[in-house]
Amino acid sequence: MTTNIKTPEATMAALGFTEIEAAIYCELLRGAASTGYRLAQAISKAPANVYQALANLTHRGAVMVDDGETKTYRATPPTELLGALQRSFDKSRNEAQAALTALQVPAEDDRIYQLKTPIQIYETATRMISGTCEILLFDLFPEPLAKLAPLLAEAQARGVTVAGLAYGDPPEFPFPVARACSRAFVTDRWPGMQLSLVADAREHLVALLSPDGLAARHGVWSDSVYLACLQHSGLAAEIQLSTANPSDPEAFGKLSLLHTYPPGLRTLVGPRTMDDKPGVSL
Repeated sequence: MTTNIKTPEATMAALGFTEIEAAIYCELLRGAASTGYRLAQAISKAPANVYQALANLTHRGAVMVDDGETKTYRATPPTELLGALQRSFDKSRNEAQAALTALQVPAEDDRIYQLKTPIQIYETATRMISGTCEILLFDLFPEPLAKLAPLLAEAQARGVTVAGLAYGDPPEFPFPVARACSRAFVTDRWPGMQLSLVADAREHLVALLSPDGLAARHGVWSDSVYLACLQHSGLAAEIQLSTANPSDPEAFGKLSLLHTYPPGLRTLVGPRTMDDKPGVSL
């Protein structure tokens, strides 16, 4: 069995360093301080290219230089380098977020979009949970539930109604979790890990991750309020069916659309009226 272990040089490349910059930095870490000429010999690269790479590394704070009669270079300790890179990334990220957010004009377009990677799926799920105002329903396998549980708990703490389906015997959560009636069949036969969310009956995410969680076998997201209302109704009914003897009947008793009347339903059919009686399920 092969293992996917990256070399030190490969980890540097993942941080945005070029191949020659990574080779120089790792060579300096492995040995003592060195001149550019000796580094060129050690990594079998042209001196001119090595000196250019050293200039770039110095500028990025990855190496320190002794400007004596003969310039000598030494690697900045990894913890210092990575700390500086993290601070630089955070600064650039905050600047980009502010600039890009200012450009964004939120608009519902009722389309269905494909999500192709687990990272994209989890980022979408994170945004949905963080942006929920009133009610959030979920259907989550154990691993996705464990990853998203802190965000679900935060939503519950700020007053959002949170409820959903889980498989197996989930630990105690601050939000109500129903154990799916079909959990034995699903966990044995389902072709991956399910991750489904409906936020405010306004947007929904349905995804199937591979059993190891490393690939997305299926993933769709939409802000169609019509589709989100349908997803909400179906998931609410399934949650309630899975609680034949609920320990807390009130926790699962008011998940239907006319009990909650969330933002998506208000967008779809208008404000609540006296004719919308809570006893009627939708």
